[in-house]
Amino acid sequence: MNKQNILVTNDDGINAKGLRALIEVASEYGNVTVVAPELGMSGMSHSITMNNPLYLRRIKESDGMNIYACHGTPVDCVKIAVDAIMKQQPTLILSGINHGANSNISVIYSGTMGAASEGCTYGIPSIGFSHIAHRNNIDFTAVRHYAHKIIKTVLEKNDNPFLCLNVNVPDLPLEEIKGVRVAHATKGYWRENFEKNMDPRGREYYWLTGQFFNIEPENQDSDEWLLKNGFVSVVPIQVDMTDYTQKKAMEKWQIESL
Repeated sequence: MNKQNILVTNDDGINAKGLRALIEVASEYGNVTVVAPELGMSGMSHSITMNNPLYLRRIKESDGMNIYACHGTPVDCVKIAVDAIMKQQPTLILSGINHGANSNISVIYSGTMGAASEGCTYGIPSIGFSHIAHRNNIDFTAVRHYAHKIIKTVLEKNDNPFLCLNVNVPDLPLEEIKGVRVAHATKGYWRENFEKNMDPRGREYYWLTGQFFNIEPENQDSDEWLLKNGFVSVVPIQVDMTDYTQKKAMEKWQIESL
């Protein structure tokens, strides 16, 4: 296996425990450049910074390991790394390890997966990793174990430069996880609840909460079912959001003749 030139980023910020775990994994495959947000950027999806400058803070610069914090979004981190910092284009981009699941439709809100999907637009295979628990004291042993397996498999077998994988790992000890399954994102929807409160100065504010409604709870090919039943889920995603089934149906509408 050839030595890789790997970019690592995340959305939980430069000080996140999950990022440190992913750096440890990445360093076993080659040279590593880390560009991660200075602050937490969860839920930033594919947003970019356009009206403010981007500041970089160099944390470490040495042979085989360069680490920077960026005052920007996860996608900003990928862009500035590939287009301004790295002397050679990365051969692989890794994002995470996220604190919290990025299964189901949550993938469209995720900063972790925003960074990964940005990577594949450059024609660089990209993988986002998430542990489904949100707590601070997560044990990332299982994620590291399966990250190695998935990265090794991608490096050995993948021939698609636009590959983008969304990997979620259940909140279980390594010995209790049943294995890895390729899945699809669970069909469902979020319903938000905005809790109305008053701040100390008497101003009203709203705090976002919500609940995911799974409309295919028994589908064993869905990521939610797999995670619930002790499997690591791997969902291949793509940036092309064209609904080709609907496109084919609309071709019969003869819109141009209206």
